[in-house]
Amino acid sequence: MLELGVTFSFAQLVIDNEIARMCKRVAMGVPINDETLAVELIKEVGSGKDFLAKKHTRQFMGQEQSKVKLIDRRMRGAWQKRGGKDMAEAAADEARYILETHKPEPLSKEVLSKLRSIVEEQEALEAEQAAKAEREG
Repeated sequence: MLELGVTFSFAQLVIDNEIARMCKRVAMGVPINDETLAVELIKEVGSGKDFLAKKHTRQFMGQEQSKVKLIDRRMRGAWQKRGGKDMAEAAADEARYILETHKPEPLSKEVLSKLRSIVEEQEALEAEQAAKAEREG
């Protein structure tokens, strides 16, 4: 948000959402038990050996690593072949896509009514305050 909230960037909102999603994933924590610690796999493969090719590693890495849209974790060559977009460019593309395709669900009549009453109450309060200021000033 820039200029006291008067100006903002849709791309920055998408980046902020990505960061919030990653923080939420970290805050969930990682379960610690024999399965997640791969106790049996360590016994099978042996300490100090290669676990990366094991199904267990791929399974739990996929579950525990945050799922990101804007960060490309591939090696540089593969990243460049796919366009080499940095986070800001990817966020701008995602924001554009959301603005072009998102169709929000209409608000219910109850919610619309409540919002209307909140606005009307605030308008009445502001009119009252303006009248009071005019009388006093």
